[in-house]
Amino acid sequence: MDRIGEELQALFRGQCCGLNNVLDVLIVAVFIYYLLVLIRGTRAVQLLLGVLVLVLVYGIAVLLRLTLTTLLLQALFAVALIALVVVFQPELRRGLLQLGQLGPLNRLLVPGTEEEVQGVVDELVRAALLISEAKHGALIVLERGTGLQDYSETGVPVHGKLTAELLASIFMTRSPLHDGAVIVRGSQILAAACLLPLEESADRAVHRYGMRHRAALSISEQTDAIVIVVSEETQAISIASNGRMIGGLDEERLRRVLSSLLRSRIQPLPFRRQAS
Repeated sequence: MDRIGEELQALFRGQCCGLNNVLDVLIVAVFIYYLLVLIRGTRAVQLLLGVLVLVLVYGIAVLLRLTLTTLLLQALFAVALIALVVVFQPELRRGLLQLGQLGPLNRLLVPGTEEEVQGVVDELVRAALLISEAKHGALIVLERGTGLQDYSETGVPVHGKLTAELLASIFMTRSPLHDGAVIVRGSQILAAACLLPLEESADRAVHRYGMRHRAALSISEQTDAIVIVVSEETQAISIASNGRMIGGLDEERLRRVLSSLLRSRIQPLPFRRQAS
């Protein structure tokens, strides 16, 4: 704290206004901005405000020379460094995953040509409509930049060509593979009956969703996967991406949203929330 105070005083006196200092300030500003974007809409906002209150109290205690309060808060901060890592673990993991996706460079990982992407979209749309018309449920996870090998290993390997008929048959009620998620990589069905995490989502309306939709929100929040969900109760078709859900999709909107997401890694799209 003392070192930071000295640097700020030197900056205000004009003693360290070189290009490197300007760059330093810009980097810190960008870091703080993306940190706030990362925790926006989560419980971490309230926790961060609590930490800022403690820092403010510590600053006042130092200024007023409240020795006992200062020592107590210093001891608390030493323990808090470890506690904050535990408390902010979901946000830290999500941030590191997003950092590992390399932003615009991830476009190089987009599978296939326009024709291949369009073929994948056509099969997925047909599959969702077939499953909905048959009054079955479905959970289809589309792998993108973040690998889903850990999740695919919890299910049954399929390694079959992506077709609407194969997907519809997997999610038939009498099928032994219908209870779980199907993971799709490119134009291949990687595995079926896979287990997905059911961790708490940043979506505040998560309690209004069923198990399939909650699993879709969770995996889409932890990775950059796109998830198609067909409700067994209402036959409604939804898409989860970036921890957000858009529901009530008809054929045209489903095709448009899928095409847009598969052709672009810039998220999020303007989703609206809807309960299943």
